Amino acid sequence: MTRQSWGLGERARDETRRAVTDDECVFLCVLQKAARKTDDLAPLYVLGNSDQSLSYLDGSLPGDYGFDPLGLSDPEGAGGFINPQWLAYSEVIHGRWAMLGVAGMVAPEVLGGLGIIPQETGLVWYKAGMIPAQGTYDYWANPFTIFWINAALMNFAELRRAQDYWNPGSMGKQELIGWEKMLGGSGEPAYPGGFFNIMGQGKSDMAKMRVKEIKNGRLAMMACFACGAQAVMTGEGPVKNLIDHVSDPFGHNLLVNFQNIGGVSPF
Repeated sequence: MTRQSWGLGERARDETRRAVTDDECVFLCVLQKAARKTDDLAPLYVLGNSDQSLSYLDGSLPGDYGFDPLGLSDPEGAGGFINPQWLAYSEVIHGRWAMLGVAGMVAPEVLGGLGIIPQETGLVWYKAGMIPAQGTYDYWANPFTIFWINAALMNFAELRRAQDYWNPGSMGKQELIGWEKMLGGSGEPAYPGGFFNIMGQGKSDMAKMRVKEIKNGRLAMMACFACGAQAVMTGEGPVKNLIDHVSDPFGHNLLVNFQNIGGVSPF
């Protein structure tokens, strides 16, 4: 065997060893990722978890407990056609809207009942003009006019938000009557900061604040759904439903209200 052929053989063996080592590294990394520990989570949080979901939900997202029974965030599963990053982002946005929505549903009913605002404006949420056909009060315009003005303004805001998601930081470069810097965002679409965090929340504990936000947002999304379902079944607002249930738990509850579907609905 010549020195040259011996050298080629050694090089081939070295490359083979490197390839094996790389494969073993990838294999071990996958195993390590799939073995995400959930011992520190409450039992309720690990419901719906699986080894597969824990392999791609690694705890890096706020409020991530590995819950994905439908595999919507699985890049290799049936839900792979949905962008996981978009799902995480949209959950935060929907949670924020839900928190505002629940406050808007409850506040007029409470404030009107306490006499803090005029009784005629302390309306049940679905009669305040959100659903034009159910609107019973004319503010500075009728419910249909207000609805379509809101729709146009929201379209403008949502288009800018979508553009900032697809091209982070781009809104700070697009002229907007001198507000570019104020509304330019931070380059992180879900957490724009600046004008959208006027009180400077989370300066020292941003990670904890993000977890608290997503938890409250998830609860608010469920509450919004419940407010709508109650309106369909009882024809009342959430505050009235709560008062009725507290005063008579057995006469006003979910099971009793199911019999009213289609009979009491204000819609």
